Amino acid sequence: MNGRGGRRNPYQLTDDSPVYVISVAAQLSGLHPQTLRQYDRLGLVSPDRAAGRGRRYSARDIELLRQVQELSQDEGINLAGIKRIIELENQVAALKARVVELQQAVEGAAAAMQQREAQVHASYRRDLVPYEDVHPQSGALVVWRPKKQRRD
Repeated sequence: MNGRGGRRNPYQLTDDSPVYVISVAAQLSGLHPQTLRQYDRLGLVSPDRAAGRGRRYSARDIELLRQVQELSQDEGINLAGIKRIIELENQVAALKARVVELQQAVEGAAAAMQQREAQVHASYRRDLVPYEDVHPQSGALVVWRPKKQRRD
């Protein structure tokens, strides 16, 4: 397991697979290796570590390095601002995932409630006559007396 996901096949490469050493990551991102080390120290891009403590970058890390460079060079945002932007983007992504999770839970609960309601309706006795209130607003008391049977 790495810090970014659950268990996975160690031979299956994903965007989060830490496969690039720092020199390759620097070349792919167009940055100097020392810049990558600085970004790591600042917590902007935190690659995984190999057994010998060497940095290993993923494709997602490379994309993040490019984004940091773009925000810094093209937009003129300082590194502290970039770090905050990244943190907020990560927070938004986590909240969106939580919203989807909660929506699925609500949909599941609604389906369970509808199923239970259908079970309750199916259990009604069909031999009873429905009651209908004739005078819902009157406070009158109605007394029922059986009719006397006629004798012919």
